[in-house]
Amino acid sequence: MANVTFKGNPVTLLGNEVKVGDKAPNFTVLANDLSEVTLDNTKGQVRLITSVPSLDTGVCDAETRRFNEEANSLGNVKILTVSVDLPFAQKRWCAAAGIENVQTLSDHRDLSFGEAYGVAIEGLRLLTRAVFVVDSSDTVTYVEYVSEATNHPNYEAALEAAKSAK
Repeated sequence: MANVTFKGNPVTLLGNEVKVGDKAPNFTVLANDLSEVTLDNTKGQVRLITSVPSLDTGVCDAETRRFNEEANSLGNVKILTVSVDLPFAQKRWCAAAGIENVQTLSDHRDLSFGEAYGVAIEGLRLLTRAVFVVDSSDTVTYVEYVSEATNHPNYEAALEAAKSAK
């Protein structure tokens, strides 16, 4: 598993670490309207998927805003941000932040995404910060498990990977 710290303390991640070349694991999360969303909902598209601890924190807020701003430069890439925030809180946050190009999804119910992508932090019921790019044939083409969950991801590398995925 990826070695990750949260506020400087080592944490244990639940689930399976995802690697470049893997078939992207399926998952079931909730949209802001409480409807179920799976990987198959975006089948045939390139996806840039981020996991964040909570949209109500500074780094997660800045990260999601950054990917929202960059969305137009990515063409037909679907950007998904997954956290364990409740769907109602995600909807409120998106409205306040003017987020229109990123779909926020909640993993609060089952930690389905967290365990499928190896980002669920044991004992905290939060997701660690990570970025995945999945191509249109459901192959993982980019992975970054951010080593310190409170740090920013490598935006440039993730964006370049999304642009070059087919």
